[in-house]
Amino acid sequence: MHPNQKPFSYLQSNNDTDADEDEDDDEEPEITFDDDEDEFGLPSIASMRRKGKRKPLNKGKDPGGTGSSLTSPLGSDFGSAHWRMNSGDIAEERSGNTIPLYPTAKPTVGKILRPQYKDILRDPANALHLIAHPPLPPGAPQKEIEEHSARIGRINKFKRILQSSTIALPELRSTAWSGIPVEVRSMTWQLLLGYLPASSERRITTLERKRKEYLEAVRQAFEKSTAASEIGMTPSVASSKGRGRGLDEAIWHQISIDVPRTNPHLELYSYEATQRSLERILYVWAIRHPASGYVQGINDLVTPFWQVFLGAYITDPDIESGMDPGQLPKTVLDAVEADSFWCLTKLLDGIQDNYIFAQPGIQRQVASLRDLTTRIDKTLATHLEREGVEFIQFSFRWMNCLLMREISVKNTIRMWDTYLAEERGFSDFHLYVCAAFLVKWSDQLVKMDFQEVMMFLQSLPTRNWTEKDIELLLSEAFIWQSLFRGSSAHLKGQSTKVGNGMVGMGPG
Repeated sequence: MHPNQKPFSYLQSNNDTDADEDEDDDEEPEITFDDDEDEFGLPSIASMRRKGKRKPLNKGKDPGGTGSSLTSPLGSDFGSAHWRMNSGDIAEERSGNTIPLYPTAKPTVGKILRPQYKDILRDPANALHLIAHPPLPPGAPQKEIEEHSARIGRINKFKRILQSSTIALPELRSTAWSGIPVEVRSMTWQLLLGYLPASSERRITTLERKRKEYLEAVRQAFEKSTAASEIGMTPSVASSKGRGRGLDEAIWHQISIDVPRTNPHLELYSYEATQRSLERILYVWAIRHPASGYVQGINDLVTPFWQVFLGAYITDPDIESGMDPGQLPKTVLDAVEADSFWCLTKLLDGIQDNYIFAQPGIQRQVASLRDLTTRIDKTLATHLEREGVEFIQFSFRWMNCLLMREISVKNTIRMWDTYLAEERGFSDFHLYVCAAFLVKWSDQLVKMDFQEVMMFLQSLPTRNWTEKDIELLLSEAFIWQSLFRGSSAHLKGQSTKVGNGMVGMGPG
């Protein structure tokens, strides 16, 4: 162990991570609710009043310097296998924060609801014939003309696949690997996740049924005097403190604190309509999955779905600013919320081991990342070991939040295009992406000591990353996966670090 490093225990690290914030939060404040509630009887955040000292909400930085609530005294993000929903850790560390003030509703700026939104609600394929290709201005550079033409060709390829009576999912996956145009992303994601059926004949009835099922689950979850058995909860999980509504206030409390801190640098996530929708999605998911319940980090994972699906109903899909979702028809918001819930569920079903007790999935991935890094770049792995840097200290968050604290939501969305095209994108392929991500900083890291390494990995310089940076990362990850998956034994201990210049590698 490095002499400057304090002993680190994986299973006990949660006590260390909360040390700074717990100094100011010795006691969890009592929460009371006013009588004003929404249509589901859900206590309004705006009506919540916290007793005791109040502290201003810390606004996070754009990814590449994302502030996290789980900062250790060393300035790095540590994970914990005991980071559980019933531990109270999240609530305690955030209990001093004030209830956020929502922005004042204002007219949308260039963000117009599609006139045909009712048709799109009924069947997402109805949006395909609405795709337009505005001409380039006269005198556009030849490179821009070629890129424009290539983009139109790519969109048309997706349209051909998506307009089939029975969609060929292998072809769709292969085409999606290199990125999905925003005009067809919402429908493509829902198909690749298995939420939408490949048969066009079943699509409308499936959407209607799943959306109704989710809305009913919301009503049951927040209805006063709801019995635990009615929403698939065990009595112990459904224990409610007061109010007699069947609401698990321990879970609800943690979610209601986390949601206002989700993507705080983006205007879209500051509106009440957005936050209330995310709260319902997370709460219903948590009570339907008592083996894990709500775990911090899941709040990040729902946002790409919510943002992509909402964009399908707006003429300008770049909706991170300039519009208040609360001004949209309720039918649109209900559909976006339900679709996001089911797609989040599909995603988490594939990585459930990451969030159950002791989080064994993350433990395995962290160990695999350490081994993989040794094979790819032994010099870096040796340096980290010599400095006393343990992989769990920086990569727990990479696995728990799927790198969403390290890169922007827009870049995450592009990365998920490829993850969804991979057979096990959010589990197996993500490991290779993390390896490529770490090795990318090798030249800087090998010159740093323990403290510098931890500070650097806590706030990586990805603020100005573009889609091209993500595509390079994915291409490198594809190469590592091709080299090491299923054939790592004879490569163990070898260093195979290579240079850049791999954009375009991969299927499709």
